[in-house]
Amino acid sequence: MFLLVGLGNPGPKYAGNRHNIGFMAVDEIVRRHGFSSWRKRFRGEVSEGTLGGEKVLVLKPLTFMNESGQSVGEALRFLDLEPDKVIVIYDELDLQPGKVRVKLGGGAAGHNGIRSISSHISPHYVRVRLGIGHPGDKNLVYPHVLSDFAKSDKTWVEPLLQAVSEEAVFLVEGDYAKFQNKVHLALNPAPEKPVKKD
Repeated sequence: MFLLVGLGNPGPKYAGNRHNIGFMAVDEIVRRHGFSSWRKRFRGEVSEGTLGGEKVLVLKPLTFMNESGQSVGEALRFLDLEPDKVIVIYDELDLQPGKVRVKLGGGAAGHNGIRSISSHISPHYVRVRLGIGHPGDKNLVYPHVLSDFAKSDKTWVEPLLQAVSEEAVFLVEGDYAKFQNKVHLALNPAPEKPVKKD
């Protein structure tokens, strides 16, 4: 069994924020793969289903980003899982918009949600970082992550969420390179070769 966590802040005020791309991604996974309806549990909302034959519990912590670890820790202890069975999807400032990187373990790199989770369950879990781009000035970081995606961002946000959800099976299979590659190809399709005329 896996615990798949999407990070964000609860409530309609934050729903379209860049910081909530983790919520958006797991919403799309739940919808696309026919998971159960959301219900309140573990200081968050949960939905259950399967990916690649593996049972998966999806969790959206409702504790606000900075306390995400409370919710994740509670779920992990109840399910009696090891931290490496936890997959966390979240926003990454230091990646170009639409880029995806996956790794097991590591530091928090200034992300308060990740810092909180690591303090509650150890840093030894899988991180799926979805690039939202950096505003270019550290003083603009908070307004950047806590503001909604621009209309022009739809050209990459929607395909990214669709690709992440479509290829999510590779996350539970542990094939992170294949996941990254498939998502990259979905957002950057190879140009069609011209048809040779006789």
